[in-house]
Amino acid sequence: MAEGALGWERRMSDAEALMWKLEKDPRLRSTFLSISFLDRPPSFEGFRLRMARAVAGLPRLRQRVLPAPARLAPPAWVDDPSFDLDFHVRRVALPAPGTERQLLDLAAVELQDALDRGRPLWRYTIVEGLSGGRAALLAKMHHTVTDGEGGLRLSAMFVDLERDAPDPPAPEVEPGAGPDGPALRSGVAEALADGLRRQLGIGRRLATTTVEALLQPERLQTLAADAPEILRSLMRQMAVADQARSPLWAGRRSLRRHFEILSIDLEQLKVVSKALGGTVNDGFVCGVAGGAAAYHRAKGVDVDELRVSMPVSTRVDESPGGNAFTPTRALVPAGILDPAERFEVTHQRLEATRRERTVGMTDTFAGILNALPTSMAINLARQQVETVDLATSNLRGAPWDLFVAGAEVLGTYPMGPTAGTAFNATVLSYRGSLDMGINVDLAAVDEPALLRDCIAGSFAELVALG
Repeated sequence: MAEGALGWERRMSDAEALMWKLEKDPRLRSTFLSISFLDRPPSFEGFRLRMARAVAGLPRLRQRVLPAPARLAPPAWVDDPSFDLDFHVRRVALPAPGTERQLLDLAAVELQDALDRGRPLWRYTIVEGLSGGRAALLAKMHHTVTDGEGGLRLSAMFVDLERDAPDPPAPEVEPGAGPDGPALRSGVAEALADGLRRQLGIGRRLATTTVEALLQPERLQTLAADAPEILRSLMRQMAVADQARSPLWAGRRSLRRHFEILSIDLEQLKVVSKALGGTVNDGFVCGVAGGAAAYHRAKGVDVDELRVSMPVSTRVDESPGGNAFTPTRALVPAGILDPAERFEVTHQRLEATRRERTVGMTDTFAGILNALPTSMAINLARQQVETVDLATSNLRGAPWDLFVAGAEVLGTYPMGPTAGTAFNATVLSYRGSLDMGINVDLAAVDEPALLRDCIAGSFAELVALG
């Protein structure tokens, strides 16, 4: 497959390279996982055939990371000559009685188990023995491979639209069993050339902007007028100085994770969000923030605002590969008890964040941080993470039935990385439901079931307005 096809670039972007670099601190790991509940165990051989087809068609699934010499360029993706499909596609069984709590605890351990950095950065596990004759699929992937939206598109390679869909034919050559795939020439000369191309690209863009400004004086005036606002936007999003607002979670971080799940009626949330003059995403963030505030009150602590991080998608193609998002932060109301008033203020804050001038400049700033020594980059990242209370993300899934090798998907709960925050709440829409995964840092949230109940109660108050 050609370089750059379907979003599969030979080298990491600057933002992806920064994610990779920051993992020297385990609390900043960017691995994510989703839990798909299935109505019955799928055909494992059928699932394996589907994954073999996906690996044959999507180069990143059979590639590992190769660092550039002396960090002269971002890490490269090269074919893994020892690729073993059976290492990445697994099957396990829960012990009796096979409760959902057992499954969630198993999934939390799976997420905490760091991916082998010498192999392709993904692992899919079929879990059998779930109560009621059900099963589950745990899909684990590193963020440098793709983002949440890209991961959903990637899943189209192994999901079906009907239960009795025929198995795909086996690839002519089992991935990893044939001759080595083409490896990227990764010596010093190549790394230097790649770094030079990136710098020339930046220089070319700056030169173009300068020439356009000289030829169009009115453009120069616009740039001069915009500069202060761009600088203010930079300070609001990329250089936040004040700490996170929760007195309950401050300074309490660990590597221990706990998963909780809940589902929200999508149509009800759509109705009330539209009636209140906002979007489903406004309703989602409002509900999560309201639940987090209720959790604080239940623990005897008051909080007026919470800083929330959220990705803004910048994807403009249909590719399943790479990352196309800008991380943003916003202060949202937590102390407002009236859900309608809290929604209105949340909508205003998120709308202002979406209009920030720095949206889309992530790769530029990541390139600057990549030039710093690793320890300095990690310290700067920690300082910025400490300004955020919780992480959120909203993904749009399929409104129709999906199947995995003969098993119906009942719901999928995404577990996004906490990335140094107290918890991550991510939702995925599917068949009229918003399925929420809550990935909790147990040092910060010592009663995760209470947090889940508080979030569920917050959404119940919100949809009741409709």
